[in-house]
Order: sequence, then structure tokens, then C-alpha cells
Amino acid sequence: MGRDYRNEFYYGTHLGAMIYGDNHGLLFTEEGLNIIRPIMTGGATNLFTGSAARPPAWLKERYKIDIDDYVEETINELDIRPLPDELLGEASKRIMEAGISLGYKWEPLMKFIRPARAARFDCGAKCMLGCRCGAKWTANEYVDDAVAAGCELITQAKVDRLIIEDKQVGGVRGKINKRIPFEVRAGVVVLAAGGIGTPLIMQNSGFFDAGNGLAVDTTALVYGVSKYKGTSSEPPMTVAYTDDENGYMLSTIIDPWLSYPLIMFAKGIRYPLTWVNYTRTIGVMIKVKDEVSGGITVEGKISKPTTAQDRYKLNHASIVSRKILVEAGCDPDSVFVGPLRGTHPCATVKIGEMLDANLQTEVKNLYVCDASTFPEALDRPPVLTIIALAKKLSDHLLKTVFRRKAAQRVPAEPAEG
Repeated sequence: MGRDYRNEFYYGTHLGAMIYGDNHGLLFTEEGLNIIRPIMTGGATNLFTGSAARPPAWLKERYKIDIDDYVEETINELDIRPLPDELLGEASKRIMEAGISLGYKWEPLMKFIRPARAARFDCGAKCMLGCRCGAKWTANEYVDDAVAAGCELITQAKVDRLIIEDKQVGGVRGKINKRIPFEVRAGVVVLAAGGIGTPLIMQNSGFFDAGNGLAVDTTALVYGVSKYKGTSSEPPMTVAYTDDENGYMLSTIIDPWLSYPLIMFAKGIRYPLTWVNYTRTIGVMIKVKDEVSGGITVEGKISKPTTAQDRYKLNHASIVSRKILVEAGCDPDSVFVGPLRGTHPCATVKIGEMLDANLQTEVKNLYVCDASTFPEALDRPPVLTIIALAKKLSDHLLKTVFRRKAAQRVPAEPAEG
């Protein structure tokens, strides 16, 4: 875990994203896919677009993971809903209308964003650097609640390995500030270091199948230039279209202002020059349900080969995105597909293989609860699914493990007579 950066002057800026991003935002797979992995309290929810989606039906149908009640509870608890029409963004609404006119069912996307929380709502592409106006929910709020309830938070602590004794977890070991060894003993451990961090800890602890295979919801942004104002000043991903038959999701988005030309270098030398049209550029994000392939090594090397099926889905989605952008008023000659990137590392410690339905490993009282548990790529925003899994796990622990521990602590009634 990194630091809590929320009160730093650079939180929510390009400088901040470089400071709290793994490898300063330059983390790449062996194949060249960029993965943004913030190392900080609250994790990736600091930089996500605040988007929410219910888990796919196959999670319950194929893997018997029923979290529907927890999903609805979270939606009500955090007031997750689409933004009001006036905040969807004009360019985003043009994309939605163009898509609908072509026969694609676009609709507003649920958001972890409540404009009323902000003194001055100020959302745009910069949302992906960290929310400075305060409208976006992040997992830091759960951290704050836990600390207020009496939990101890140790920041800048990196867990390296698990303590396992007689096939039962005994705690964790690691270093603080990369140099001070620490050990925390515990009868129950829940790993939640993410799709990359969790398998590394498990590999160091003797779980050789951890990190064998990886999905990342392979993503590409399709850009086009219009006569009108683009998507840069609008909240990202306010509207979306999901094609479960062909395995992808589309939504409206654009890279933050300074990130745009840097990312475009990966596409080719001439593409950073399209930055001059940034304010009139409209972006459509492609997020595909990619196949599990490659994996993560104990040295931290990440591999996610793009399979033939992945390429088919990307091309299908690119054709549809181009049609929609042109229909929305973009110059056909300006439309291009940006470089591939990995947005949601997952499926590295899978349910059904390394975990049971309660998210427990073969080691007693060792659980995992993050995107690494997904048995397949979601191809949709994962945060709501992860929260629901965490609620399910919490209920399981309270009803079983901690109930037994509480019963063991209750003193026996004194004998009469």
C-alpha cells in the first residue's frame, strides 16, 4: 500500500498521477500494453471514471456466485445512478443519439459521482488523474470508516509474503518504506492487492498457479474530430453501449489533456500532432472481454498476448465506433484507433480454480477479494462487482469464522452448587 495522497497539492494533476502511479505511469506488459496502477490508499478508485455496472449474468450462471442483493444494497447505499441529463455532456449525448439512430442501444451509465457533494462540480477528462472537486466516491471512504471504527492503517507498507503454518494462514510479512521489515500476525487474512499485486504475494508464498493467465479488458480509444466541442470538458463515460454477444462495451471518453500526446506516441510519430484538435476531439472507448492468456512472473513481468479472438472483437468494435463517430459529425478522415492498453488486470487468482465460492484458498482462513478473483474478464466497470464480493465475504466471515472465535471467547457459566 502506498500513501494517502488526497491532501497533497498535486492530487488530481498530471504530476500526481506520475507520483502515485506504478513506475510513474509507465507500467507496460511485455507486449506493450500500458497499465495504470496507482499505489495509494483507495487504489484504482482514485483514478477510475466513477462508472458502475452490474456484474454479468454469467458470474451467477456459470460460477454460482450470486451477489445480486449486495449489488442492490451498494447501489442504494452509495446512491449510484446516472448523472442528470444536463451533466451527460453534449458530445456524449451526440454519440448516444448517433448510436441509437444506427440501431445500437446506448444509454446513460450508472456513476459513483454525486455532483451535490462538490462545492463546485468540475468534472472532465482530468477525472482520471484523481477527483479534486470531491464529487466522486472512492474506496478511501471505506478506509476512513474503518480507521474511525478503530482499525489501524499502516501506509507505505508492502506485503511480500504470507505466513502459513500447518496449512493455515498466520499473518503477513513485508517492508515499510522498502527498508523496515514488519510482521503482522493474524488468524484471518484477506488479500486485496489487485490483479497484479495479489498473485505476486501468493507466488512468493508458494502458490505456483497464481498469475498463470491474465485478462485486462483490453481497451482502445477511437478518436474523431468534429466541428463541435469534444469530450474533454465532459465527465467521462456518462453513456455506454454493451454488446455481450460480441464481447465488448463502448463508452465516451478522452485521455487527459497532457496525457493525450504522450500516449499517442505509441501509435506513431504523426499521431501526437492530432493534439491541436484536442478540444474538438470526441473519443469512444472500446473495452473488450479479452481471453485469459499470458500471466505474471515472480519478478513482476506482465504478459498479455492479444489472441485472435481478442483481435476480432477489437476490430468489430472499431468498425462500429467509427460508424458512430462519423454519424455524430466527425470528419471520416480524422477517425483513428489509439494504442491498446490494459485497464482492468484480473483473472490471476480465479474463482473455481484457486478459490472456492467463498473466496477462500486451499489454505485455511486465507481469502482473496479483488479483481484477481474474476474467473473471466468482465468487459465492464468492475468496482461495483468487487464491492459486492467484499460484502458477500464479510457476511461469510461474520457468520462463520468470527462467530466461532466469539463463541470461544465467551466464558463458561459457573457451575451451580
